[in-house]
Amino acid sequence: MGKRIMLVEDDHALSKAIKDKVETWGYEVVVAKDFQHISEEFREVQPLLVLLDINLPFFNGFYWCTEIRKQSNVPIVFITSASDNMNIVMAMNMGGDDLIAKPIDLDVLSAKIGAIFRRAYNMNTAPNVLEHRGATLNLNNGTLDYNGKQIDLTKNEFKILTTLLEKKNTIVSRDMLMTKLWQDDCYVEENTLTVNVTRLRKKLEAEGLDEFIKTKVGQGYIIED
Repeated sequence: MGKRIMLVEDDHALSKAIKDKVETWGYEVVVAKDFQHISEEFREVQPLLVLLDINLPFFNGFYWCTEIRKQSNVPIVFITSASDNMNIVMAMNMGGDDLIAKPIDLDVLSAKIGAIFRRAYNMNTAPNVLEHRGATLNLNNGTLDYNGKQIDLTKNEFKILTTLLEKKNTIVSRDMLMTKLWQDDCYVEENTLTVNVTRLRKKLEAEGLDEFIKTKVGQGYIIED
C-alpha cells in the first residue's frame, strides 16, 4: 500500500481542494462517502493517516476518532472551524495527533502530513510499514501492532509475514518462503515452515485475527483482502 490518506470532510468543495493539493505531493487521498459508516469505510480503505473534520453530519469527528482508535493507532489529524483551546484539548484527549483550523492553508496541511508520516513511520518517501485488516507490521523493528497492542514476532515469523504482505492477494509458494527464510547453507526440513506458520497463526488468532493467513492446498499461502 502506498501513502494512503482517508479524508472525512462533508464540505465537498473543501474536500476536493484538499484531495487535489495533497495528491500533488505523492499521496493517495480517499474521500469518505457515507458519514454514518465511517468505521466500515476506514476498514476498507486501510489508510496510513486520517484527516477528520470535527463537525460532521450524524456523528462528530470526536466520535469517529474513538471508533477508529478501537481498531487502529493510525495518525489522525482533526480539521476544525473553531481552533479554540477546548477543541484542541478535546482533539488530543480523544487520540488525535494534530489539528488544523479552517480556513485551511493547504501548504501548511501538506507540511503537517509529511511531518506526521516521517514521525509515525520513520520514513522520508515510502512507509516502512505493511498493513492489513488494521494490523500494522513495522519493518523497522519487526513488530506487529493491532488494537493498540504490540505482538512480538520471532525472526522467522516476521519474514513469513513480510513476504506474504508484500505479495498480498498473491499465492506465495512454500518454496519461495523456504528460500526467504533460510538463505544460508544449512539444510532445513520442509516441516519447519509448517511449524513456523502454525505458530504465527496462533499468535494472530489469539489477538482476534482469524484466517489472516490462508492455505491454498498444493500451492502455498496467501493474505488476501
